[in-house]
Amino acid sequence: MVGLPSGKDGVMTSKGFLVAGVDGSASSTAALRWAMEQAEITGAELLAVTAWSHRLALDPGAPHLTAEEEAETHRKALRELVEAVRRPGVEVRMEVVEGDPADMLLRAAKGARLLVLGSHGHGLVLRALVGSVSARCLRLATCPVLVLPVPAVEAEAKAGEAVASLGYDAGPVL
Repeated sequence: MVGLPSGKDGVMTSKGFLVAGVDGSASSTAALRWAMEQAEITGAELLAVTAWSHRLALDPGAPHLTAEEEAETHRKALRELVEAVRRPGVEVRMEVVEGDPADMLLRAAKGARLLVLGSHGHGLVLRALVGSVSARCLRLATCPVLVLPVPAVEAEAKAGEAVASLGYDAGPVL
C-alpha cells in the first residue's frame, strides 16, 4: 500500500531522509531492512523510530521497570536491530520516543521522502476495535507511506527470533 502526501511540512536535505517505524516485530524488521536498502541506493539518511508507552505491570509478581529502564530497553533493541541490517555508507539516526506510535511516526516523518512500515496483518475486526498505526499513517502522513505486506515479511522471521533471544518485548501490537 502506498499513501500519497497530504501536505508539505518540514525541510529536506538535498538527498532527503527516510523514516522506518520499528517495534521489534518481524514486520518492522523487514520495513527497516527495506528502508536501509533504499537509503543506500538513494543516498538518503535513515531515521529509525521506536514509539512506546510506559506499561504498569498488571501482574503484581511481574518485574516493574521504571519509564527510564523501559526506554533504555527500547533503545538497546533498536540499536541491535539497526546494526543487524546496517548497510555501508548509510547515515542512520535512531529515536526512541514515548507516545502514541502513529502520532510519533507522523511527527518524525514530516519532511521525509518516505515513511516505511511493516504490516501486522490483523483482520478487519481487530483493526476496527483498536485501530491501525499503518492506516492512520496512510491517512494523515505528509509524505508517501509504504506498508510492506505480511508475505514480504515472512522472510524476516529469523530476525525476529534474534530479537526474542535478547528478551525484548515490544508490548501489545495494535
